Amino acid sequence: MTQPLLSVRNLVTRFRTSRGTITAVNKVSFDVAAGETVAIVGESGSGKSVTALSILRLIPDPPGQIESGEIFFNGKDLLKMGDAEVRAVRGDRIAMIFQEPMSSLNPSLTVGLQVGEPINLHRKATWSVALEKARDLLNLVRMSDTASRVSAYPHQFSGGMRQRAMIAMALACEPQLIIADEPTTALDVTVQAQILDLLKDLADRNGSALLLITHDLGVVARYADRVVVMYAGRVVESASAIELYGRPRHPYTRGLMASVPRLDGDTRLRLVPIEGQPPDLASIPSGCAFAPRCRQAIDACHNAPPLLREIDQGHHVACILDT
Repeated sequence: MTQPLLSVRNLVTRFRTSRGTITAVNKVSFDVAAGETVAIVGESGSGKSVTALSILRLIPDPPGQIESGEIFFNGKDLLKMGDAEVRAVRGDRIAMIFQEPMSSLNPSLTVGLQVGEPINLHRKATWSVALEKARDLLNLVRMSDTASRVSAYPHQFSGGMRQRAMIAMALACEPQLIIADEPTTALDVTVQAQILDLLKDLADRNGSALLLITHDLGVVARYADRVVVMYAGRVVESASAIELYGRPRHPYTRGLMASVPRLDGDTRLRLVPIEGQPPDLASIPSGCAFAPRCRQAIDACHNAPPLLREIDQGHHVACILDT
């Protein structure tokens, strides 16, 4: 079997707070193959973004700490690398697109300098070469009037243009893996589709794998090859997108599916919300974290967290019920 490009194994990330230690990522494992698009989905607070930041070792310490686990990229454990080695990978072989580009872009530097910086840093190109490449990249992400855009500042860009600039920056060194953390959160609905289509198209053209962090199941259905569903810091289900949508097995996944708006003309269909709220990560229930909200829960669900088990080839579920 071909070795995955990225392999996360039993990752545990915790934060020390005034209310005690919070386990934001709890024994999370998944793989991303070269050229594959994998989506991590779940409600706010499920651990999606912390997982992404852990991969790039961007967890602030203190208060956070990657306590245990392994993160293999091209066969090498990122958690065992020195800081300089990780910095050499970050922005070069692995690139990240953050939720809000205005807080990720430096307001005091031109967009051209910021897009060209990875080329100057990782490829040792002169700034004149890096800026020329930045113009090409802005043109690649379909930005108009690139000659003037390279000397403009982030505040002079619209939200969609700033996100295009972030995509250009991510593609600068032709990374093997792009991590996109809710890349369209602050954008207009029509712009969201344009940005996601652009990101997926350019990732495919470049041969890059894409790890897409999202809460939008519509995005997952359109763009993902495989899906990892997280709840309260744990993976509760993972499968191919076709398998997951065709036959979701975990009660939480089915709840997420039922809460998605349908536009197929059937007036009998209505949104079915998941009752209750996600658990407080400072006081996770002793059993299955979803049990207090699960309509199918039985007494055994409250005893111990269920293990993630393979129920069909490539389809894993963490539920003791006969699904």
